[in-house]
Amino acid sequence: MFDVMVLAGRDVMREPLEMRRELLEKKILPRLGEPVRHAAALDASLPVLIECVKAQGLEGLVAKRLDSRYEAGLRSGAWQKMRVNRGQEFVIGGYTVGTKTFDALIFGYYEGDRLMYAARTRNGFTPVVREQLFRKFRGLEIRECPFVNLPEAKSGRWGAGLTAAKMTDCRWLKPVLVAQIEFLEWTGENHLRHTKFIALRDDKPALEVRRK
Repeated sequence: MFDVMVLAGRDVMREPLEMRRELLEKKILPRLGEPVRHAAALDASLPVLIECVKAQGLEGLVAKRLDSRYEAGLRSGAWQKMRVNRGQEFVIGGYTVGTKTFDALIFGYYEGDRLMYAARTRNGFTPVVREQLFRKFRGLEIRECPFVNLPEAKSGRWGAGLTAAKMTDCRWLKPVLVAQIEFLEWTGENHLRHTKFIALRDDKPALEVRRK
């Protein structure tokens, strides 16, 4: 528990967060036990908190002004959410067709000498970056899919799977380009969620890219 809006029939949403949390800690939490737990404030600097979030594999942080009121349905800026993504390098093995350049990058990693599909992403591109990347694809086009684990039987819960039907919109590339990708997590289907392209990397050969 991290907030209270109504206490014993009394609306406390107009009270500042600092007061609401005091009511929560003194009036409510002493009466409760497992599995209810208190989501206490984190007394540390932002760099330390970010490192802790990464170390524990959590999604991110939420910061709230202590004097903020509860504003249902509004985004006033008094509360801020920071997603802390993971990231690593991946090998670009193809793309999906777009109107002028490409729609999404298709990428993966090596297990031995086998290229494994991980995900595709549409995020992180400006029009200029899309044009620059598309130019780098010239001369790398190949006919056969380079990923050994495609096609997949189904799209999966988050839609990251590449089925045979979806692959009709794919164009394949010789797997030599390496990209830095940010993501939220690996799914149980060995795909990535909430992916974002950061940049190309020229400091690591594609065959050395492994899942971390």
